[in-house]
Amino acid sequence: MTIADAYLEKIQTVYPQLDLQHLELNQDGMNNDIVIVNQKLVCRFPKTDWAKADLKQEVQILQMARPLLDLPIPDLEHIEEDFVSYPLISGEPLSKNLLFKLDASVQEKVIEQLGQFLQQLHSISSEGTAASPLPPSIAERTPEDLLALYEQVQQILFPYLWKHQQTWVHEHFQPLVNGTLDFQRSSALIHGDLGCYHILFDPERQCLSGIIDFGTAGIGHPAIDLAALLDTHGEAVLKRMAQYYPITESLIDQARFRAGTVWLQWALMGIQHQDTELFLAHIGSSARDIQPLGTSW
Repeated sequence: MTIADAYLEKIQTVYPQLDLQHLELNQDGMNNDIVIVNQKLVCRFPKTDWAKADLKQEVQILQMARPLLDLPIPDLEHIEEDFVSYPLISGEPLSKNLLFKLDASVQEKVIEQLGQFLQQLHSISSEGTAASPLPPSIAERTPEDLLALYEQVQQILFPYLWKHQQTWVHEHFQPLVNGTLDFQRSSALIHGDLGCYHILFDPERQCLSGIIDFGTAGIGHPAIDLAALLDTHGEAVLKRMAQYYPITESLIDQARFRAGTVWLQWALMGIQHQDTELFLAHIGSSARDIQPLGTSW
């Protein structure tokens, strides 16, 4: 029996009355394989034991956060340790190109939806969920973690980088090294991986249809989510979003810094795991107009 056959058997066991007319298997993810049934049902299967643990955490967060958010997120229908399912949230990934092709009024509505989603999500704190404490996001990095990343980049990546790239790395990490970057802690619930492929746009209704994949969600710093938007949609979008979500100078500086470390982390993983796909993971997803740290916003 192949992996696909095992997934099909599981789906048929859970949904014996479901007519499996059309199946789409996606095994590109690092944590889960996904089967979409009839363009209506999403079935997720964790690939490893640690992916099962991550899925358990994601289930907890989705069940707690969903009633508190206006934008749709996965509404879990069936839950097991190695299998979850929920109705498909249809839509197209909100790339920067797609966003900027929209009419001005639609752009503004989408940016407002994003700002309100982050405002609602980041208002959920660990203190506010004492009955069901939330775990930290795996996307969270302490200043100590980031200094260790800087050391790893110098040791492992520098042999592959040109001089001007090495200079950029030193300049980028300088505010962290000299302590001028404000790294005060926060305890907000964050998505942790708010790439354009997790933000879905409905072309018929001309608005966001939902946010998906909370596999890295947990307690962390709001700048992590802003960094993802900064990297994929640019500072101009965040500036427009500021009227719907409070963005301070300190917060945007942290977002700029964290956005600049993302590609370094993927490059490190690519070398350490000898995995070419990790090097290529973010091609085509960066807005590439991030301003330097310390620039007035």
